[in-house]
Amino acid sequence: MPDIVSQGIIIAITGYVIVFLALLLLYFVFTSLSKVLLYKTKRKLSKSGKVITDDKELLITGEVTAAIAMAIYLSRDLHDEESDVLTIKRISRAYSPWNSKIYGMRFFRK
Repeated sequence: MPDIVSQGIIIAITGYVIVFLALLLLYFVFTSLSKVLLYKTKRKLSKSGKVITDDKELLITGEVTAAIAMAIYLSRDLHDEESDVLTIKRISRAYSPWNSKIYGMRFFRK
């Protein structure tokens, strides 16, 4: 029994370490992603001939982001309202051997 408990503790600690390292990796990826995008935007603007002296010129505020998100949400909500009524119509089918496969099965009695 103690062997099983020690193996369970090792597995639990290993799982926690893996999850922690994965979260740490995701943190670094997301923080570096904004820096990479900012660098690419600066480079693209410098190739087009525009000079950017301050990084704050490229940043978008939260209010602007919220307004853009709301505009996209409202523009995508243009469809008609659907009714939630389902109609099920029964259709009688003609006889087919495929419909009665059960009659071709053999039943064994004990």
